[in-house]
Parts: sequence; C-alpha cells; structure tokens
Amino acid sequence: MPLSDGFGLLASAPGRPLHYRFFKKQRHRVNDWLANSSLIPNDPVLDPAQFDWCAKIAEHWKEIRDEARAVCRHSEAIPPLREVSPDHRRIMKDDAWRSFFLIGFGNRIEENIARAPRTTELVSQIPGLNSAFFSILAPGSHITPHRGVTKAFITAHLGLDVPDDRDKLWMRIGDQRIHWDNGKWLTFDDTYEHEVRNDTDQTRIVLLCQIARPMRQPGAFMAGRIMWYIRGSQFVQEAKDNLGDWESVYAEAERDDAS
Repeated sequence: MPLSDGFGLLASAPGRPLHYRFFKKQRHRVNDWLANSSLIPNDPVLDPAQFDWCAKIAEHWKEIRDEARAVCRHSEAIPPLREVSPDHRRIMKDDAWRSFFLIGFGNRIEENIARAPRTTELVSQIPGLNSAFFSILAPGSHITPHRGVTKAFITAHLGLDVPDDRDKLWMRIGDQRIHWDNGKWLTFDDTYEHEVRNDTDQTRIVLLCQIARPMRQPGAFMAGRIMWYIRGSQFVQEAKDNLGDWESVYAEAERDDAS
C-alpha cells in the first residue's frame, strides 16, 4: 500500500472524496513547510550513510534475498501493485510490477511475515518504518513518471536480484539517473518526479521500505498527523482489503506446489 514506488497517487482519482482532493492541491505548500523542518537534506537522492540502519541491514542482504527468491517461486500469485492500489493504474498499465507486502502503513501482513520472517525481523529495526515489501519488476517494463505525495516519508531500496546491464535498468529521480546494486541501498525523496525502466530480459527484485523522514518540531508533529490521516484513509483500507483477497491466491499456489 505505498503512495508510489516509491509511493504516490493518493487522491488522484476523480471519485475520491473532497478532502482527499483538497489535500492533493495543498500538498506542495505542506511539503515546503515539512522541508524546512527536515533533519536531512531535501535532495532527490540521499546518502545511505546518513542512516545507521542501512549498513546493519545490508550486512544480511543475502538472507533477505533468499527469502525474496523463495516467495517469488509463486510470482504469478504475488499481486500486481495496480491490483492492490487501483490508483497506481495511472503509472503502470500492466501486471509487470508486483509487490509482496510484509508491512503496509504500519499494518503487519502476518501470512507474508511467516514466509519472510528474517526480513521482517531486520526491517523492524528501522526507526519510523511505515512499509516494507519486495518490489518485483518484470523484464521489459516501465513505471511511468510520477511523484510521491508527501515529504513526511523517504524511500529506500535494497538491491537483491539486480540485472547487470546498467544501460537497460535504471531509475530516474529528478534529473539524476541512478542504478541498483546487489546488497546496497538507494535512498531517495520520492516527491521528486521519478520513473523506472527494466529493459533487460531479467526480473529486478529489491526490498522497498518507506520510512518517516527525520524531522525537528514542528514538522515532526505535522508529519505524524499526515501519517495518521493516511493510515485511516479509504486509500489504505482498499489496499488492505485487496491484499486479503490475494492471500488466498498465494496460499492456493503453495498448496498446488506441495501436492
């Protein structure tokens, strides 16, 4: 239940309630205010060394990769993000981007946690963790340019299964083109326009985490209220319901594999 792929199309649909659309219109003003309270730079791409947890978790990346590979044995039973969050259909027209959620907006997906317990144990050490999931991008796919909604969060990707061809696999954030590496984090501010391409013939898998931005007051209070608002929103409830529907699909794939 990200707000973009970093998470980002809350309130985009015309049918959303008026207060959703009001928030979307005002988000740039709110984000400027949050930026003034940020304890880290407001650059598009951030240095992972600013976060103590990055190095600690990266030491165990192979354990995380092994759990990701295990759940991806049933890749067709992992929900496309556009099915979890219909708002994302604007940026992804097919089922090439799939997301195996462990935690989504503070909600633990216990069935999935049981399938990736070590990963969950590790990401639970991240201060301000909001969401964590395996982000799976099929060969020949394109996530079109989009922006996240709020500077209350930052996004972090840990490379797990990353194809080698850097000319054909990249993410653009603002005017910077960046690349994943196995066992290394990318940290960034998804309120800058970004897009992703995988023109290789291999699947890209990363661990994607959404984390509360370190802030001083009064921005920390405002960011907390934004998180509270989003967690109680129709957007998140729809995503929870859709994930519940997909759990039965994944469980059935496991049973078929065992029989």
